[in-house]
Amino acid sequence: MDQDIQNRIKELIEEERGLRSALGDGKISADEEHERLTSVEAQLDQCWDLLRQRRAKRQYGENPNEAAPRSADVVENYLE
Repeated sequence: MDQDIQNRIKELIEEERGLRSALGDGKISADEEHERLTSVEAQLDQCWDLLRQRRAKRQYGENPNEAAPRSADVVENYLE
C-alpha cells in the first residue's frame, strides 16, 4: 500500500510539472493551470498525509491499514 501511495505521489508530481510546462509552452491558459494545479496539490497533500498516518501507525505498533484518507479541506488547513 505504501508503494501505491508513493507511485501516486510520483504521478501527481509529473502531472504538476507537465502543467507548468504546458503553461510555459502556451498550451493551456494561466487560469486552467491554476485550477488544475490546485486539484493536483490537494491530492498530493492527501497522499502525503495518508503516508504519514501509515508510518506513524506502524511506528507505534498499530495496523497501518487502519489509516484513512482525509478530505482535502482537512489536510489543506493543517498548521505548519
